[in-house]
Amino acid sequence: MSYYDVDAILTDAQKLPCTFGLDVPGLGYLDGNPGSTMKTGSKIDLPLWLGVMLAVSNSQSNEPLLTLEYPSALQQRVINAMKADPKSVDIRAQAPHFYALAFRVLEIFEDDDVVATLSETFRARAAEIADHAHNVRGGLAEGQTFLASLDELERSLYRAAHDGRKAVRAWETSLKKS
Repeated sequence: MSYYDVDAILTDAQKLPCTFGLDVPGLGYLDGNPGSTMKTGSKIDLPLWLGVMLAVSNSQSNEPLLTLEYPSALQQRVINAMKADPKSVDIRAQAPHFYALAFRVLEIFEDDDVVATLSETFRARAAEIADHAHNVRGGLAEGQTFLASLDELERSLYRAAHDGRKAVRAWETSLKKS
């Protein structure tokens, strides 16, 4: 992703729960208390970009300045729902850029179980997305309901599959005319 990629910017703006491991003078404005100290153990939701920057920054003690936790979109209840039935989870309700967020978070946490679950979820959902893109059925209302549950990556996959099918039909029609 490039520096000017809007999807990357929106992904990095999503909030992650964080816990401060040290007292940090002057960072109280993050919690709505300008000029105060962020106390050890303070929990706050920070944008992904800021949480990562603070988590990897070096402190003078052995304690980390900040520890990151999984965002609500990747909590165990969501992962369990995906394991049970990947197609039933409303991915967009979890995060509009769900897969991009998962990719960024898993760069930090390196959780093989979550990676495997997300890979299987994407495979199962991609097949359904392709099916919907090629076989419009149930009318506009069903199509809108289906699209509303897709995250941005899945929507681009749907558009590519739908446009590809239209292009193939146009090509077949042009061959019949020739």
